[in-house]
Amino acid sequence: MKTVLDTSAVLAFLNREMGGDIAGARLSDAAISVANVIEIGSKLIDGGMTHEAAWEAIELLDAEMVEIDLDLASLATALRQDTRHKGLSLADRLCLATAIRKGATAVTADRAWASLDLPCPIEVIR
Repeated sequence: MKTVLDTSAVLAFLNREMGGDIAGARLSDAAISVANVIEIGSKLIDGGMTHEAAWEAIELLDAEMVEIDLDLASLATALRQDTRHKGLSLADRLCLATAIRKGATAVTADRAWASLDLPCPIEVIR
């Protein structure tokens, strides 16, 4: 496991946006938090996909889907203080917590993450 993908990185890949090729290249050795899976599906549905089509796209990602347990929830909660000023969401913090736990790089399209000082590397794809 080398990377944990944020919702924005996965959506860049699925929607063929700038940086999506970078996220796509990371998929074979990536994990995605279940919170991000929900957010990805929700955004795809908001964009006009049916639930079935959105879920099919998620299943085709071929990434490890990481469930949320109490330790991961605690770590994501602890990240609130260090990320609040950048407006990071719960799903964002769960992505980062997953990367920290796995000793992986968090991959995102959100430039606000670039200046965070956290115990995991962060790669901004655009």
